[in-house]
Amino acid sequence: MNNISKALGGALVLLSLAACQQQAMSAESPTVISAPALDEPASTEHKATAIFAGGCFWGVEGVFQHVKGVSNTVSGYAGGESRSASYEAVERGDTGHAESVKITYDPTQISYGKLLQIFFSVAHDPTQLNRQGPDSGTQYRSAIFPQTPAQQNVAERYIAQLNASGAFSKPLTTRIEPGKQFYVAESYHQNYLALHPNDPYIVYNDLPKLKDLKRILPAQYRADPVLGGLR
Repeated sequence: MNNISKALGGALVLLSLAACQQQAMSAESPTVISAPALDEPASTEHKATAIFAGGCFWGVEGVFQHVKGVSNTVSGYAGGESRSASYEAVERGDTGHAESVKITYDPTQISYGKLLQIFFSVAHDPTQLNRQGPDSGTQYRSAIFPQTPAQQNVAERYIAQLNASGAFSKPLTTRIEPGKQFYVAESYHQNYLALHPNDPYIVYNDLPKLKDLKRILPAQYRADPVLGGLR
């Protein structure tokens, strides 16, 4: 996402307009893919966590806020150390962090595999290496931070399935990075799409993802977003 817009927070709309005019034709396109052949076993638990990175966390969080079964989302950083878990540090691109989203979901309503299907098909383009749309650098990489061995197994098998299927024109670049801590991002990044739907960056790069979610996976789409909280 636009560096100036994110750093200044309060002046985001005006500053994003100038950036948007320079970002011509940068939005990612969705890809229709099959659900994973292997998913987590059915669960009676009502709370689980998934952490994904797929470019700007504004858009990734915005997509999952419109997914049925998701109860909370938080934008943050994962992959690096606590001392460098700040926007100013992460934007240098040398901290090991990726802009990430922590998703709390109800496994009795939506499975981890279905979240992965949304992540790969709608939330970002997993074939882009260290970039998404107008944003480039390792902090914008495609990554999965599994919270359990079962999640890691499902993710590994699904990436292999998608690569073998030929659904994407290029191999997936998504990294699986277990054992990484998640750090909450600054408050002005939270719920950004929901709070700033008219920001030109959001209009061009992220609102189309919500339309794609509704069109491609209508059973998982909900019109009213669940606004994330720092919990």
